[in-house]
Amino acid sequence: MLKTEDNERLTRVGRGTPMGALLRRYWHPALLSSEIPERDGPPVRVRLLGEDLIAFRDSKNRIGMIDAYCAHRRAPLFYGRNEDCGIRCVYHGWKFDVEGNCVDLPSLPADSPVKAKVHIKSYPAIDKAGVIWVYMGPADQEPPLPDYEWMRALPTHRHVAKNYQASNYLQALEGGLDTSHSSFLHNNVLGLKRNTVRNADVAPAIEVYPTQYGYQYVSVRKLNDEKRYVRVYQYIMPFQQMRGDISNDHGDRSKVPKIDGHFWVPIDDYQTITWSWMYGDDKTVPITPEFAEQDEKRAGRGRDDFVPGTFKLLSNLSNDHRIDRSLQKTTTFSGITGVQTQDVAIQEGMGAIPDRSKEFLVASDKAVIAMRRMMLEATYAVERGEEPPGLDPDSYRTVRPHDSVIPANVDWREAFAEQLVAKW
Repeated sequence: MLKTEDNERLTRVGRGTPMGALLRRYWHPALLSSEIPERDGPPVRVRLLGEDLIAFRDSKNRIGMIDAYCAHRRAPLFYGRNEDCGIRCVYHGWKFDVEGNCVDLPSLPADSPVKAKVHIKSYPAIDKAGVIWVYMGPADQEPPLPDYEWMRALPTHRHVAKNYQASNYLQALEGGLDTSHSSFLHNNVLGLKRNTVRNADVAPAIEVYPTQYGYQYVSVRKLNDEKRYVRVYQYIMPFQQMRGDISNDHGDRSKVPKIDGHFWVPIDDYQTITWSWMYGDDKTVPITPEFAEQDEKRAGRGRDDFVPGTFKLLSNLSNDHRIDRSLQKTTTFSGITGVQTQDVAIQEGMGAIPDRSKEFLVASDKAVIAMRRMMLEATYAVERGEEPPGLDPDSYRTVRPHDSVIPANVDWREAFAEQLVAKW
């Protein structure tokens, strides 16, 4: 169980909260590059860590991430005109550049000194690896730009997607770090579970190894007296999970060896954007659009699985995630279609923020417990004026996850020595 005050510390992300202060020390994915594809194109609403912003690409291809409201009378800049290196409010014509400076104030005389005093909130933002990244912390503590291995993969060998989730980020992150639930929630071959590596042993042995960037997390499942299935995850602070997906239960992917993972980025205390990425383990084999769509469909995030024009899944709380009780009785453990949809259903169904003081944790929760302790300690470190883990790309840029079936008498560290090192 978790103390109520610790649960509050972990889940509240707004400005002025301990977790809010911690999270604002990192670069975060804010939107897909494709959401603002053109210079002087329409601005896009962004809500991140409880703050309302708009994003736009200006005439010089710079990324603006500024306050969603005009400094004059708080008119919404979403309706503004993106023109000549700035957003012009359509209410009274005030114009702001990517740094939040008021560069034109036509409703006052040209020689008015007021313009120089007008400024709205703005954050540094960059376009990298198909994602718009934003830093929302103190200007004098801006960390180096992120450099995860998946970001270095060629665009033809990489795929990034996102979806909305009606819950706090923490239970989503916890789900991503909990390997034991895959034997149950993601058992999509009911009655044949002994034929899949993640279901042959439903009580994996789990170990957590702290690192400078977070931790390395290992689950070991005994398949028989001769073989074990070993899966090594990487947890990179504050909320990224990397996992191997070369050995899997979802069909033959031997022709497309890949690595994948997630970010769980808080919109606010009650909503999250789940970012999903994948990249090719082998530089010679691309992630084709057809393969990416096939994989997204398996997860429940295919093109037809979203409410049109949004990142909200059609399977959501309003329709009980379209659970099929007949399917649950005969075919799959959950009766919910889509691997990620299954996760979202459980995490949203817990309520926006679960009461963790009522939990009963066990040995299979080691990774979740370790993450909570690490995040809590990081909030105190920031309060002491120290740097939290995972800011320096040198600490994580060469790491990768891996999973495989290996002989029972072979140490996974030796077996995976080369596979856990980045190749891009």
